[in-house]
Amino acid sequence: MNFHTTLKASKSILASAITLALLPTSVFAETDANTELEQDFEIIQVVGDFREQNLQKTASSLSVVNSDDIALRNAQNLEEIVLATPNVNFSSGSSRARYYQIRGIGERSQFKEPINPSVGVIIDEVDFTGIGSAASLFDVKQVEIFRGPQGTKFGANAMAGVINITTFDPAQEFEGSVKAMVGNYNSSSLGLMLSGPASDKLGYRVAVEQFQSDGFIENTYLDKEDTNNKDELTIRTKLKYKASEHLTIDMSVFYLDFDNGYDAFSLDNNRDTLSDQPGFDTQETIATSIKATYSGLNTVDVVSIFSYADSELDYGYDEDWSNADLCVENECPWGDYSSTDYYFRDKASSTQEIRLVSKPDHQIFANTTSWVAGVYHKNESEDLIREYTYGGLESEFDADTIAGFVQLDSKVANNLTLTTGIRVEDRNADYSNSEGVNFEPSDTMVGGKVVLAYQATADSLVYGSVNRGFKAGGVNSSGTLSADNREFEPEYVMNYELGLKQNYLDGDAYARFSLFYMDRDDMQISSYTEVFREDGSTEFVSYLVNASSGTNQGLEIDGAWNINDNFELYGSLGLLDSEYTNYIHTDSDGNETDYSGEEQAHSPQYQFNFGVNYFLNDNFLFNVSVDGKDEFYFSDSHREKSEAIELLNSSVTYFQDTWQVKLWGRNITDEDYQSRGFYFGNDPRDSYTAKGYYQLAAPAEFGITVDYQF
Repeated sequence: MNFHTTLKASKSILASAITLALLPTSVFAETDANTELEQDFEIIQVVGDFREQNLQKTASSLSVVNSDDIALRNAQNLEEIVLATPNVNFSSGSSRARYYQIRGIGERSQFKEPINPSVGVIIDEVDFTGIGSAASLFDVKQVEIFRGPQGTKFGANAMAGVINITTFDPAQEFEGSVKAMVGNYNSSSLGLMLSGPASDKLGYRVAVEQFQSDGFIENTYLDKEDTNNKDELTIRTKLKYKASEHLTIDMSVFYLDFDNGYDAFSLDNNRDTLSDQPGFDTQETIATSIKATYSGLNTVDVVSIFSYADSELDYGYDEDWSNADLCVENECPWGDYSSTDYYFRDKASSTQEIRLVSKPDHQIFANTTSWVAGVYHKNESEDLIREYTYGGLESEFDADTIAGFVQLDSKVANNLTLTTGIRVEDRNADYSNSEGVNFEPSDTMVGGKVVLAYQATADSLVYGSVNRGFKAGGVNSSGTLSADNREFEPEYVMNYELGLKQNYLDGDAYARFSLFYMDRDDMQISSYTEVFREDGSTEFVSYLVNASSGTNQGLEIDGAWNINDNFELYGSLGLLDSEYTNYIHTDSDGNETDYSGEEQAHSPQYQFNFGVNYFLNDNFLFNVSVDGKDEFYFSDSHREKSEAIELLNSSVTYFQDTWQVKLWGRNITDEDYQSRGFYFGNDPRDSYTAKGYYQLAAPAEFGITVDYQF
C-alpha cells in the first residue's frame, strides 16, 4: 500500500472545493458521461447499501472515513472521528459515547427504559445499535455515515441515519502489523494483526488490541487519578471461505471486554471530582455474523446474513457526586444524602436476512430495472437489574421484528435512474417489571424511498430524493409516572433532499452537496420529572413522550483538493436548523413550558472540519485540522447549553515502506467543552439549588504511535 496515494483517497471536504463547486461546471474540463475519469483520488466504494458502488455516484448524503483518515487523527474510538463529518453529534453520560445524533435526531442516554435508537451502528453486519462504545477503530477499513432515513435497507433504528463500520478482509498473501501507542494520562495501546490464506479456499484475519488510560479526571477526595479510567480489549476474527465456485461464506467473530470507570461529573463543574463511590461502565460482548453469497442461479444472487450478539452491560455512578466529609468541612443548610445507582443489563440480539439480488444481465421491465427483494427477522431481549439506594427494579424486555423489503433501480432515460424502495416492518414487544408493570406494544410501520438521479457527466451527479423513516413506540417503566406517560407511539419522518456530487480540475478536486428538509411526526423526545423524597433529596426520573411534530433542515458539504504533489486541502460543513412544533413540557409542580419554535436538543446550528496535509518529501507528512461546533441544548426538557468550540489537531508522520512513526495531538490548545449536561439541584452546599452540571470532554491529548507492517 502506498501511503501517499491512499491518504489522498478520502479526505472528507474542503473550503476551496466549496468555492470551486459554486462555479459553473463548464469552467472545468468535461468528459463523456460513460467514461470513468482518471483522478488522483482513489475511488471510494460504499459497501453499506444493497450493492457496492462508487461514493461519488451514490445518490445519498454520506461521508466515508477510511483507515488513513483514522490514522491521521490517531482515533481510538468512533467518538473521536464524528466531529470531522457534517451534522453528526454524540453524547456521553458514560465512559464512551454510546449514542449518536444525525441531523439533530438521536437518543442521548439510557437508564431504566428499553429504548429504540434513531441512529444504527453496524460493525461487520452485527447490530451494535445502542452500545456504540464498542466501536474500536483498530484495523478498521472504513466508516460510512449515512445521513437521513435508511428505511428500506435498515428499517427501524435508522430513522436519522446509520453508521456502518467495515473492518479489513482477509489478505490473499500473508501479512501482519504491530501498532503501539503511548500518550499522556498514562495512555497506551498495543495491537497485533495477522492475515493471509489458511488454504486455497480459506482466508483469515485476526486483530487484537488492548487500550488503557487513567483518564483525565482526578478524584481529589480519594486522591486518585484513575477513577474514570479505560481498560479495553478488542478481539476480532474474520474468515472468508470459498466453499465452491458459486458459494462464498464470510464470517466475523468478536470478543469485547471493556472495564472502564465512570466518575465524570463534579459538583464544581470541573475535572476534580469529590465522589466517595466512583462508578463503573463495563461491557463484555460475544458476537458473530455469517454472510453467505450464492451466485449459482441464472437470474439472481442469493445473500443470507445471520448475526448474533450477547452483551453484559454494567453501568453505575455515585448519584450524589459527594462524600461523607463534604458537609463536615462545609455548611450544608439542608444536610446531605448518599446514593448510588447501578444498572446491570444482559442484552442479546439475533438477526437473519435473506436477500435476492438481480444479476446485471437479468433485469426486469424490458431489461431496464435491477431489483433487490428480501425478508428480515430480528429478536432482541434485555434483562435489567437496577440496584438503587432508594429502591431497586428488575425488568424483562423482548421484541420480535419481521420485515419485508423491495428496491427497484430503473433506468428511465439516458443517464437518468429512478430508485424506489419500500419496507414493511412488524414489531411485537413484551415488557414487564417487578413493580407490576406489563405492556405488550405492537407496531406495524412502513418506510421507503424515491430517488431520481441524473449522471450529467462522468464528473457530475445530481439527485433528488424523498425518504420515509420510522422507529417503534415503547413503554416507560417508572411507576411514578402518570398513566398518560406510560406508553409512547412510533415516530415517523419524511426527508426531502437535493444533492450534487462533482469532480473538478481533471479529478484533482471534488465536492459533495446535500440540501435537506425533514418533517417529523409524533416526535419521541426525552423528558423528565423530579420526585422529592422524604429526606429532602430529589430523584431525577427521565421518560420518553411524543411531542406533536418538528422540523430539521440544513445543508451538508464536503470535499477535497489536491493542489499539487505536496499540498492537499479537505473540509466539511454542516448547517442545521431544527425546531419543535406544539411541544409543551410539564414539570413536577405542574408548571407548563411551551418549547414550540425552540431548537431541538443536540442540534448545533453549524459544524465544520478543515484540514491541510503537507508532504514535505516522500517520508514526512504534516497534518493540521480544526473541528468546530456551535453551541447546542443538552435536553428536550431544559435549556442548558453547551459552549461553541474550535478544536485544533495536528500530527507529524515519518513513514517508510513497512513502518510509520507519528507524533500526534488532539485539542492541542486544551479547550474545555462539554459532551453531556443536566439541570437540577445536587450540591448540599448551596441548598440543592437547581443549575447546570456538565460532563467535560477530553482536554489536550498527545502521544506517539509506531506502526510496523510485515
